[in-house]
Amino acid sequence: MNKFQGHISEINTRGNFSVITVTVNNKIKLKSIVIDTPESATYISSDRIVNVVFKETEVILSTDKLPAISLLNRIPGTISEIEAGELLSRVVLCTDIGPVISVISTLAVYELDLTVGCDIMAMIKLNEIILSK
Repeated sequence: MNKFQGHISEINTRGNFSVITVTVNNKIKLKSIVIDTPESATYISSDRIVNVVFKETEVILSTDKLPAISLLNRIPGTISEIEAGELLSRVVLCTDIGPVISVISTLAVYELDLTVGCDIMAMIKLNEIILSK
């Protein structure tokens, strides 16, 4: 699991849902959607310190710095390590918030021509980010 600590910098609530923006290392803003509101969950409050957690298998990689897609959570980095298996590969990125790990198909590693030192954009869907105290 990828896990980072940050503070809640924005809360946008409609009905029973909230989109929460967490700023990590005062550099990267990550968004998560939760089925809670500030009224129903005490951890949802401005400037509250929370953990941002997401699975390695939910990290999408792109060699394009600004791909025209709907993923809002974007973490720029550089590949520091690739462990290629027969089917899956573990790719470690060096980012401003610390190491981010992605598990993708080995075929994708070859098709994207990923190598150590390559600049990369890691992206995560907002419904795949979990917040914890």
